[in-house]
Amino acid sequence: MEQYQVTGMSCAACSARVEKAVSSVEGVTSCSVSLLTNSMGVEGTADPSAIIKAVEDAGYGAKKKGTQTQSSFSDEDLLKDRETPVLRKRLIASLCFLIPLMYLSMGHMMWNWPIPKILEGNHVAMGLIQLLFTTIIMVINQKFFISGFKSLFHKAPNMDTLVALGSAASYGYSVYILFAMTDAQIHQNIDAVMKYMHEFYFESAAMILTLITVGKMLEARSKGKTTDALKSLMKLAPKTAVVIRNGQEMGVAIEQVNQGDIFVVKPGENIPVDGIIIEGNSALNESALTGESIPVDKKEGDAVSAATLNTSGYLKCEATRVGEDTTLSQIIQMVSDAAATKAPIAKVADKVSGVFVPTVICIALATIAIWLLVGQSFGFALARGISVLVISCPCALGLATPVAIMVGNGMGAKHGIMFKTAVSLEETGKTQIVALDKTGTITSGKPQVTDMVPVDGISEEELLSMAYALEKKSEHPLAHAILQKAEETQINDNFEIKDFQAVAGNGLSGKIENEMIYGGNQRFIEKYAMISASMIKKSEELANQGKTPLFFACDNQLIGIIAVADVIKEDSPQAVKELQNMGIRVVMLTGDNEHTAKAIGEQA
Repeated sequence: MEQYQVTGMSCAACSARVEKAVSSVEGVTSCSVSLLTNSMGVEGTADPSAIIKAVEDAGYGAKKKGTQTQSSFSDEDLLKDRETPVLRKRLIASLCFLIPLMYLSMGHMMWNWPIPKILEGNHVAMGLIQLLFTTIIMVINQKFFISGFKSLFHKAPNMDTLVALGSAASYGYSVYILFAMTDAQIHQNIDAVMKYMHEFYFESAAMILTLITVGKMLEARSKGKTTDALKSLMKLAPKTAVVIRNGQEMGVAIEQVNQGDIFVVKPGENIPVDGIIIEGNSALNESALTGESIPVDKKEGDAVSAATLNTSGYLKCEATRVGEDTTLSQIIQMVSDAAATKAPIAKVADKVSGVFVPTVICIALATIAIWLLVGQSFGFALARGISVLVISCPCALGLATPVAIMVGNGMGAKHGIMFKTAVSLEETGKTQIVALDKTGTITSGKPQVTDMVPVDGISEEELLSMAYALEKKSEHPLAHAILQKAEETQINDNFEIKDFQAVAGNGLSGKIENEMIYGGNQRFIEKYAMISASMIKKSEELANQGKTPLFFACDNQLIGIIAVADVIKEDSPQAVKELQNMGIRVVMLTGDNEHTAKAIGEQA
């Protein structure tokens, strides 16, 4: 799908017009225009210049988005909400002139509020002041008239056309009445002057523009919020990388990293591009891409993805996918494409809105004609015609549907839920089965110490003290659980570890005074100490409960087991029950072992 940025659209009728114009271009198989993101997705073999020309012929502007490394996909500044500040200034400026206008036209005329003595009884002067204030408000909101009449001349009237026609008709009729009033004033016809004073519609012309500006500003704010998820994804992408060239480490912009380059990543740094580890091992925090909050152990030969965080070791990797080919870039592309697609219900709304504006104009003209035929004055008939235009102009059908879809997409992304297309969003309402990831979704994603099983002759405090001394030099997530437990129980740090070593995927070793301390899985500890059958049985029981048993030995003697587990969230059972009550089958997916999966499943 080719992405384009479209300018000049202001309503659903505009997007329908652009969509229709591009769809008629030879070679275009599908076209979807998003009013809320001002974007257009086009599929087919059509030449981009022909597509852009079709958009321009329809009265709008368009430009093709470049590659992700050069376009909006890497530059979140292009997604910045520029509409809301402009509309806010327009609204404030309009209100500054609308308030005195309403005071003069409604407050004084209807409720006899006081006005300066120079204006008392001077109806022509009051009319001129209303004319001046309304003209200023119309100039401030001139965009409605430019867009509205431009689209009318292109035979594709939009919502701005209704606003412009309604406001212009009110203004034009009021100007006519003002000239009629001056004529009556010259001929000393006071009754006619008083009658004309009540036929001014200047405040209507100004109020229409101001109220619609309020709606436009709220709509722009909604649009701005829906792009927040996309901007947060873009911020994850590293801007630089450290590559090895001519035997030297050098920092380069991310765009200069090529496939096959060797890059290095130090602890605490993000992986710049997708690659394969050729030297080193570490634990990577991949939560930005997978949602998995526990870091994943990586060794030589394992794949790494851009934007994931290296939590511990020094890594040397070979770049395999760069630029728009990285996993992160593809996710950004997917979210962006989703914003440019339409749900089936939105397509129905667009078809209606495409014929809505011309229909409303015809109804307004018919309204004026009917009132004139039954003998009412032109002013009375015009007021009713304007009412039809103004009441119809927000076009709830054309705006509410895409706004609801985009707000749904935005709220989902804010809570970590992404919809590949708008069709997916609509289909979610028909969901029958929900598959939930275990770690970080059903569980908290933060391991905690659940059990301590010291051998005879060793206290829990001694076991935790030795484990704490060993684990405090490790950056593994399971080590953090033991450190947290030691801090909670205020264990004294009496031991100092020397000759510390970490064996990736197995365990740790170090020396306290003249004694060797070991900590890790059963297979690792069995190399240095004998584990009794009763302790093996206990570890199996813990594993069956979904816990990870960590064995600790000192001077070739087992000193105990500390069990660590990613505990279930307090509200998980309630969430699962609520989904089941909705008639949805809930399934848990996990890459963990079967014992842990069954234990967590039973708890949830």
